[in-house]
Amino acid sequence: MCGRFAITLPDDAMVQLFAATPSNDLPEGPRYNVCPTNSVHVVISDEGRRLKAMRWGFLPHWYKTTNGGPLLINARSETIAEKPAFKAACRERRCLIPTTGFYEWTKTPEEERLPWYIHRSDGEPLVFAGVWQDWDRDGEAYSTCAIVTCSANDPMSAIHKRMPVVLEKETWGKWLGEEGKGAATLMMPAVDDLLSFYRVDKAVNSNRAAGPQLIEPLEDDD
Repeated sequence: MCGRFAITLPDDAMVQLFAATPSNDLPEGPRYNVCPTNSVHVVISDEGRRLKAMRWGFLPHWYKTTNGGPLLINARSETIAEKPAFKAACRERRCLIPTTGFYEWTKTPEEERLPWYIHRSDGEPLVFAGVWQDWDRDGEAYSTCAIVTCSANDPMSAIHKRMPVVLEKETWGKWLGEEGKGAATLMMPAVDDLLSFYRVDKAVNSNRAAGPQLIEPLEDDD
């Protein structure tokens, strides 16, 4: 699962990284606590790669309002090709969602939520597999997206049973549909040494928290 993340990469760096044309409505950054329904950076392939803004929270075409059903921020890789909400997007509308790192939580025996920050061990940006959908009702229109998730690898399973599908640079074209079929083979856990993680301050438990201190390692676990 992925319910919050950070993105600190400047827009021009993302444009260069993905060889993409930017839209003029990209979210301002850096951001250290991106939450569901926020606007996020997304890369799609449509007569060339485009870096654009989308609402994080996939809206199927049959939703009559933005809260007309469950908030779909993640899509399970095991069922994405069959679920009515995602099956067309899985075939036709796949995207890349760049991040710097993401958060997960463990719980104490007293049910206290303890946040962890997960990032690439090599310091490079994390790029998640995503799917997207345009939604338009009664003059209200959004481009929306969800992050594809899979079973956690061994290290991540100590924190959570699921994780985002992380795509390496050489697989971006295949996921975007630029290199023919085979995207389904990419929906698997990251190799065990790809990610590192550490505890961070409980301030991030609030969706209103902001600032670079949110991703600083916690010096004292107490």
